[in-house]
Amino acid sequence: MNQYETVFILTPVLSDDQMKEAVKKYEDYLAKAGAEIVHEEHWGMRKLAYPIQKKSTGFYHLIEFKAEGEVIANVETELKRDERVLRFLTVKLDKHAVAYNEKKRKKAQEQAEAQA
Repeated sequence: MNQYETVFILTPVLSDDQMKEAVKKYEDYLAKAGAEIVHEEHWGMRKLAYPIQKKSTGFYHLIEFKAEGEVIANVETELKRDERVLRFLTVKLDKHAVAYNEKKRKKAQEQAEAQA
């Protein structure tokens, strides 16, 4: 199993509930396809570098997961078909990227515990 991360941008015209429903759809799709979700982050509404479909902002979301290679093509097909998704990018993580992500999460968790 390889480790991947997918970042996708959802259209800003969605309500909070619609946005969460769209994210849940892809989490469920990955789980059904046999992928193991390692980490997930909601980055919120951000300004786009350039307009996409006449929109200048979008909801960014990241999902890091372990899956077989065939799953990626199916997930990307689903993302392409969904009109709520403006853009997406899936990247295969090498061992250095995986280690970096784990280190970053551990550091963030320690900072959160120190503030509590």
